[in-house]
Amino acid sequence: MSRPQKPRYVCHVPEYTLYGPKGIKTKKLETIGLLVDELETIRLIDLLDYTQEEAAAQMNVARTTVQRIYNDARKKIASSLIEGKVLVIDGGEYTLCDDGSDRCTMPSRLRKGHNH
Repeated sequence: MSRPQKPRYVCHVPEYTLYGPKGIKTKKLETIGLLVDELETIRLIDLLDYTQEEAAAQMNVARTTVQRIYNDARKKIASSLIEGKVLVIDGGEYTLCDDGSDRCTMPSRLRKGHNH
C-alpha cells in the first residue's frame, strides 16, 4: 500500500490553457497534457528563478519530487514545440493557495534590492 500524496501547493492557475501551432486547427493535431503542478514548477524555477529547493518548499514536496515534476514538464513542453503538438494545461492533484497566502511569497534572496 502506497502512502498518501502530500498536497502540492500551487499559487498560480493559468489564464490560458491551450497552446499550439498558429494557423492549424487544433482538432487535427495530437495533444499533450501538462498538469497544473507541472506548470507551477516551470513558473517557479524558470520564470521566478527559484532553486529546486525553494520550489519544493513552496509546493510542500521533496526536492526530488520537484525535480521529477520539472523534468516531466520540460519534456512535454519540448515535445509540443518541436513536434507541433497542442499543449493542454489541465488537471493534476494540487491545492490552490489562498490569495495573499504566506506560502506564495517570494524567497528573500529574490526580493527587489537583495543581492544574490
